[in-house]
Amino acid sequence: MRGTGTVAELVRRQWGDHRPALKHGPTVLSHHQVVEGAAARAALLADLLPRGGEPHLGLLLDNTPEFPLWLSAAALAGAAVAGINPSRRGPELVRDILHTEARVLITERAHLPLLDGLELPGVRVLVTDTEAYTALLAPYAGARPGDAVVAPVGADSRMLLYFTSGSTGAPKAAICTQGRLAGAGASLAGHFSVRPDDVHYICMPMFHGNAVLADWAPALAAGAAIALRPRFSASAFLDDVRAYGATYFTYVGRAVQYLLATPEGPDDRDHSLRLGFGTEAGAVDAARFRERFGVRLVEGYGSSEGGAAIQRTPGTPPGAIGRAAAADDLAVVDPETGEERVPARFGPGGRLLNGDEAIGELVNRGPTPFEGYWRNPEADAERARRGWYWTGDLFYRDADGFLYFAGRADDRLRVDSENLAAAMIEHILARWEEVAATAVYAVPDPVTGDQVMAALALRADAAFDPAGFAAFLRAQPDLGTKMAPRFVRILDRMPVTATNKIHRVALRREGFRCADPVWWDPARDGSYVPLDAEGLGALLARYAEHGRPL
Repeated sequence: MRGTGTVAELVRRQWGDHRPALKHGPTVLSHHQVVEGAAARAALLADLLPRGGEPHLGLLLDNTPEFPLWLSAAALAGAAVAGINPSRRGPELVRDILHTEARVLITERAHLPLLDGLELPGVRVLVTDTEAYTALLAPYAGARPGDAVVAPVGADSRMLLYFTSGSTGAPKAAICTQGRLAGAGASLAGHFSVRPDDVHYICMPMFHGNAVLADWAPALAAGAAIALRPRFSASAFLDDVRAYGATYFTYVGRAVQYLLATPEGPDDRDHSLRLGFGTEAGAVDAARFRERFGVRLVEGYGSSEGGAAIQRTPGTPPGAIGRAAAADDLAVVDPETGEERVPARFGPGGRLLNGDEAIGELVNRGPTPFEGYWRNPEADAERARRGWYWTGDLFYRDADGFLYFAGRADDRLRVDSENLAAAMIEHILARWEEVAATAVYAVPDPVTGDQVMAALALRADAAFDPAGFAAFLRAQPDLGTKMAPRFVRILDRMPVTATNKIHRVALRREGFRCADPVWWDPARDGSYVPLDAEGLGALLARYAEHGRPL
């Protein structure tokens, strides 16, 4: 969304506003103090960045006040921020920093061990929680917004280089300009009626696009305050919300499931929170969250790349995300041919009857705000084939145009010549009362195609009951005949990435040969038994007989 100015303009208008703007533990900064701090950092940055290079800096930080202060500073200076993921290590971490051409890296003492022994030629490292950093910043205390710029500031100025959390290959740094970020903030602020007296609780990592695009930006656009949690903590969530008077938060991945897994209390509804916005909670967990905490969760769809957006509108059916935004021409197409898929048909209980015909990749055939990846023309070309924006996500669409998420394109399973979507099976398994978190993925069939495997993290007081699980599956009216998991892995906690998304690559890699208990259904009749050494040996012999790799 353009036409709403720049992030720099949103920062500058805070000057003279002495209402609370940034909360972090006992620290409270006013809007005026935030812009003062941003102006000082912008002036420092102008002196530190070498002439002739790209005006880029990297932030290897938890969610501390320095992160939003440097975001605002970069906006004022016309620089771009690269969010660096602290879960990356060694050569991968070096690659991320050097790929963005960041010449200044802002970090903190807690992350210094990550940099030990790494070669970062031409990169100046500043450590925020040190006396040296305070002394370096002190001479710039009197700077005002606009005093120092490193590049012209406009709507087309690069603002973010945010790495996508792809499941394969090196992460790609998506470009986001000041105009797009300001527009996204204004759009969400309007859509959710964000008020100046709101407090946005930022507990998702700010190195990821969700926290900046969907939490920080709308607060900035509306003149609201933000409250920071260095890292997400389910046990501290309600205490933080109450202490900060938080009214809004965003979530990704398994965060909602972790919150639901905390012990219930009589004061679960004693707070100021009114709305959560994010992805991957699922209809079942969203309903549980509202029932327990009294907070509405709004599932959205979008990406750091900005290529497609789905808006939830009145009348959106259960399980659907919404319809295409007004400016988008979204279609569900065959990934190979580009032909549009047929509308979904539903049977009793909402079961999808024609998944083979209806499920396809979501594309945007109209103009998009996708601004490309930094120094990655191959990824640009893959994302923008045929002049369309290809999301890499599977969807299906009903006859009224409502869109339903069916998983990532690489989460598709082909079982007995039928295409299945992992997300659909996960939503069904999430109904089982014993489950805290679910993940569904493909393992190779000994002959051809795939078999369905599910990883289940159970609630604290639960144990896996194979007969009870089979009975639950039989009672689900929308569970297709080929959707029931052949293998069930029971683990204490779901493996997740740094952004709380399920680490599917690790799960697929380990398959059913893992240290956790695995149950399987050898006869495919719901008779789950432990996969012991004898059963595993027989299975592996079948794979070897047919020459199928694992």
